[in-house]
Amino acid sequence: MKFGEALEEVKKGALIARAGWNGKGMFVFQRPEDWLSTDMIVNKVKSLPDSFKKYVNDYYDVTETNMIKFCAYLCMKDANDNIVNGWLASQSDMLADDWMVVG
Repeated sequence: MKFGEALEEVKKGALIARAGWNGKGMFVFQRPEDWLSTDMIVNKVKSLPDSFKKYVNDYYDVTETNMIKFCAYLCMKDANDNIVNGWLASQSDMLADDWMVVG
């Protein structure tokens, strides 16, 4: 399958991979968009840096129900079982026609 077709599948929730990655357990998936309250961002989310939390706390009234949209992005599970946030396809990935749905 071509990369464009694989992207359409990943947008539907599929896991996609290149045939050449087979056996390494690597795949790409989409982290969907979501909305988080400013209170949750400042007081509960552990994966954001304190500098961003300070910005949110200073810029928004966290006592009110303000919501911030976190846009969707692609992630990759790499061969070492790490999740790479914000994965970008290489030129060869984009031009390849060996993409497949793996889950």
